Amino acid sequence: MSIDWSALFGLQAGPAEMFIRGTAIYWFIFVLLRLAGRRDIGSLGVADLLVLLLVADAAGSAMAGQSTSITDGMLVVAALIFWSVAIDRIGFFFPATRRYLEPGRVRLIHRGVLQRRGMRREFITEAELMAELRLAGLERVEQVKEAYVESDGKISIIRSPGHEAPRRHGKEDKGV
Repeated sequence: MSIDWSALFGLQAGPAEMFIRGTAIYWFIFVLLRLAGRRDIGSLGVADLLVLLLVADAAGSAMAGQSTSITDGMLVVAALIFWSVAIDRIGFFFPATRRYLEPGRVRLIHRGVLQRRGMRREFITEAELMAELRLAGLERVEQVKEAYVESDGKISIIRSPGHEAPRRHGKEDKGV
């Protein structure tokens, strides 16, 4: 059994074409995921999920030998990583671009009152929001000053004054 090294590592398409293909797919999926929202993604950012999926697909195609060379796959992966890093840098150095590249937070509770518009926007039911409050040690919406869905999909809760987190009584509190 002989290995065809030129087929294995040779380019089936030019480097520029592979970079353009990776770039086009990256931006297409980035925009789709950005429009779809962030809630179901969990702690992964949209760009993180996108890179993970695309890198896995590009590397998988190159590894499986589906009429693409390893070098073609490597160039596509390089394009994907390039855009992932570039977006992070652009958002850091040019803060005005963040509103387009990263989702903003969405208010769910304001001064103890449910913000139904924000809840509808993020498809969060009152039961789901109440479950998050209970996980934070709160029983009622009135105990919350502010609550938001953050850009990573997590819900942050700011307690109203006088409703501090209950103190835990464990070994560390007893001086043991």
